[in-house]
Amino acid sequence: MSDKPTVLFVCVHNAGRSQMAAGYLRALAGADVEVLSAGSAPKDVINPVAVEAMAEEGIDIAAHTPKVLTVDAVKESDVVITMGCGDACPIFPGKRYEDWELDDPAGQGIEAVRPIRDEIRRRIEALISDLFPERVA
Repeated sequence: MSDKPTVLFVCVHNAGRSQMAAGYLRALAGADVEVLSAGSAPKDVINPVAVEAMAEEGIDIAAHTPKVLTVDAVKESDVVITMGCGDACPIFPGKRYEDWELDDPAGQGIEAVRPIRDEIRRRIEALISDLFPERVA
């Protein structure tokens, strides 16, 4: 892993979970990490309820757009975190892979999305502690 690790978040639509995770990692780790997100079958826009849930945390993800998962994105990443995309993510030796089982916020109201958001934050904080053990999270 380089001095500045690259983390890729992948979910099916790249419109909810992966966008929230990317938003948290950008906000909490800042310039110490390169953050990517993608989907195996991306939607046209980010889930507006995910945008609303993150705005409640003071994190604006509204300007981000879903992107298609590419082999290059996986190749350039040090850590690949999947969220329900199964076998759609290519595997390369030497990468760290994690699969986070999280409910899909698609079609859910804000009351259902908040606990998903909060679980993502908890996992992002643990990831930052693992990537940067010298930091106090």
